Amino acid sequence: MSSLQRSKAKAKLNGLPLEPPLPPLSLNEEDEYQDEETDDLQCKSEITQDEDSSSASSASSVGTIRPSPSKHLFARPKGGFSGGVEFEPLPWTSYFSQEFFLKNNRQDEEVIHHLYITPPTDRGPLFVTHHGAGSSGLSFAMFALEIRKALPLAGVLSFDARGHGETSVTGSRTHQEPVALDLSRERLSLDLVDVIQLTQEKLSWTELPGLILIGHSLGGAVVTEVANKGILGDSVLGFGVLDVVEGSAIDALQSMHSYLSTRPKEFPSLASGIEWHTRSRTVRNIASARISVPPLLRQESSHKEELHDKRPWTWRTDLAATQLYWEGWFTGLSKMFLEARGGKLLLLAGTDRLDKELMIGQMQGKYQLQVFPDAGHFIHEDQAEKTAVVVADFYRRNDRSALVLPPKVGEAKNKT
Repeated sequence: MSSLQRSKAKAKLNGLPLEPPLPPLSLNEEDEYQDEETDDLQCKSEITQDEDSSSASSASSVGTIRPSPSKHLFARPKGGFSGGVEFEPLPWTSYFSQEFFLKNNRQDEEVIHHLYITPPTDRGPLFVTHHGAGSSGLSFAMFALEIRKALPLAGVLSFDARGHGETSVTGSRTHQEPVALDLSRERLSLDLVDVIQLTQEKLSWTELPGLILIGHSLGGAVVTEVANKGILGDSVLGFGVLDVVEGSAIDALQSMHSYLSTRPKEFPSLASGIEWHTRSRTVRNIASARISVPPLLRQESSHKEELHDKRPWTWRTDLAATQLYWEGWFTGLSKMFLEARGGKLLLLAGTDRLDKELMIGQMQGKYQLQVFPDAGHFIHEDQAEKTAVVVADFYRRNDRSALVLPPKVGEAKNKT
């Protein structure tokens, strides 16, 4: 290179921003990198096809992308989990002000509902959230933080559904036999109503605040049923459904067993469980994963010493055991959604999820549709701030207390 060429190159380089050099790859990392390049070339067309296939997880709230063997999305990381500080769990106290365990005595069972709440203030609304299958109430922790930034007077109530988190179900005093876990949409809907009413009693509210029901995946089906039946009356100002549509959800059920067979059955620590969720892009927001993932796992009992030392954390909810209810969760959902009274909001990660009924309803202006193409199945976690902004605007449009009706014609004439 001549001196003139060197001077020109130096001048160009001086105009570029400085970046730290990349560290050299170790031998293992270099081999792994080459393997990944080969995999990428082999499944280039497959990746394009899978980009929008996260509706496969609409039946389950623990998956985002239809499993692909060549992409190794759900495989354990080579060399094990790092479980670094960036994956350590976060406390719920940063997102909610109170935690309750509310007893619900029914004729055939006793339920201890576990919930988190930040009560509304000065007649603010209450956002009641219902998580999806396999998840927990803390799935909405980041959303709760962001919605209160958008609406400082608002409250948020988020609870663990039966068979999830720390909510427990046992036989009643008159029925001591073991109780089969009922996860039907009808039973979950009754639980949602009971949780709201028990909270009202616990906090001594004379009347319910204005309610906005928000449900993700399975939770979307539950809040839709409650709104459709009008069980809570005029207290419900509107409801929102996050990334679940009847047609795509039922289609996705065919790949559920394949997905469940590919995810790890156990983790050496909570941090490694959080790491897997973010590496597999099940949850794409690390901050949210650090608060939402720990309730999904439980530690094995200490008498299994060998297992306890190696892989002490397993899934709290056995999703495969809920197969009996999968189709019933979503059948008739689109019709129920469109026929429900009040404001309706549908948030999706892609327009491909819309079925025929919803497409027609959307063109007729029967509900508000918002699409977040950069989010995965867990919209409210991946895009917590954007979700909160959309939901806050939805509340403002449906807030009856903000309505100021014009005076009647007779009254206007009398004043003049």
